[in-house]
This record gives sequence, C-alpha cells and structure tokens, in this order.
Amino acid sequence: MKKDYRVIGFDADDTLWINETYFRDTEHEFSKLLKEYMPSEDIINNLFNTEIKNLDLYGFGIKGFTLSMIETAIQISDGKVSPEIINKIIELGKELHNKPVELIEDIKHVLSTLRGKGYKLIVATKGDLIDQERKLRKSELGDMFHHFEVMSDKKESDYRKLLQNINTSPDEFLMIGNSLKSDVIPVINIGAQGVHIPFHTTWQHEMITPDNNVKDKVIKLNKITEVIDFLTN
Repeated sequence: MKKDYRVIGFDADDTLWINETYFRDTEHEFSKLLKEYMPSEDIINNLFNTEIKNLDLYGFGIKGFTLSMIETAIQISDGKVSPEIINKIIELGKELHNKPVELIEDIKHVLSTLRGKGYKLIVATKGDLIDQERKLRKSELGDMFHHFEVMSDKKESDYRKLLQNINTSPDEFLMIGNSLKSDVIPVINIGAQGVHIPFHTTWQHEMITPDNNVKDKVIKLNKITEVIDFLTN
C-alpha cells in the first residue's frame, strides 16, 4: 500500500533534469560533420549500433558516447575521416559535459514536499560517475537526498544490491523514472513498485513494451507533480 513506502528512488537523467535532448542534438551535429559519407539517418543508426556494441566496454555516459562517435566516424569513412573532424567530434563530447543542468519543471517542489512528509529520498541512476556527480552538484538538489548511487546498469540484480546497501525491503521501495526498461520493470520484478513518468525524448535502447504479467502493475503518471497526489490520496 502507498502508506508503506519508506524510500523513494529517483532516476536522474530526464527525471530530475533534462539529458536526452542534449544527446539528440549532438547526434545531429555529428551527422552534419560526416554528411559527405552517407545520409544523416544512416549515420545516426550506425552510431547507435556502435554504442550498443560498446556498452559492455564503456558503460553508459558521455565518455562512451564520444568514443563511439569517433569509432563510427572512422568506420563509415573507411578511415578517411580527417584529424580536424575527429577533433570536432571530441569537442562535441566536451560540450556535452559542459551543458547546463536544466531541472525538470517543479522537481524542487516535489522533492521538498516528499521530504517534508518523512520519505527517505535517494537517486539511483546510470551513467558516468564524474558526470553524474557534476550534474547533481550543479542542480543544487544534493541536500534533498539521503543517498546517491550511480549504477553500472539497472537490472534486477542491481536493484537488489541497492536495496541491500540502503537496508530497505522491496515492499518499502518506490522507484520513479522515465524508462520502463531501466526504472520500472526490473523494480516491479523484485517486488517493489515502479512509477513511469515518460519524457518526450527517449533513447532507442530504453524503449520496451512490458510483458502482460507486469504491465498492469506499472503506475504511469503524466508529470512529476502527480507523484504527490499518488502518495497522499
């Protein structure tokens, strides 16, 4: 029941602050650099395939994304891409690191309200540790959370480990995020509850259709402020 939730987990990217939009903009700029080799859509598809191939090596985040852009440029140009273009790709990666942290609308109000009601708030996110720590610092949300964890992945085993680390049972845990694949379904599968709040831009790798045995258990809200009503009504 709602009153039994003790700990509320928040995904970071596109749940606390905007993220995926910046990656899509960077993909567009990347494709423009390589337009002499193939159409933009094909370049972006090749980049996605390279990213997925490299996930086990680099994990999630800007550094792996930048390395995948460089590898894709070399591949689709048959090694003919110029050093100048490679340097521009590196700069695109650096620009991603320097993007402003733009908070999701009303997130400060939601976090403050939930803290005031006695909930223990945590961040459970994927990505590069240094980059996520940077965004948390720039967001000025750090004081809202009891725990901040950057996970190498968000599978069932990762959530079990997280709950063990914070001494919380699944029936006490509510996870909020924009990805069914990473934030909701694995949480439901371990006996906790997941809340899905879609973001207008979602990475292709995170798109999934839930199985019939879990889709009825997914709580879907339209915006972050609806979490307050869900927990208090």
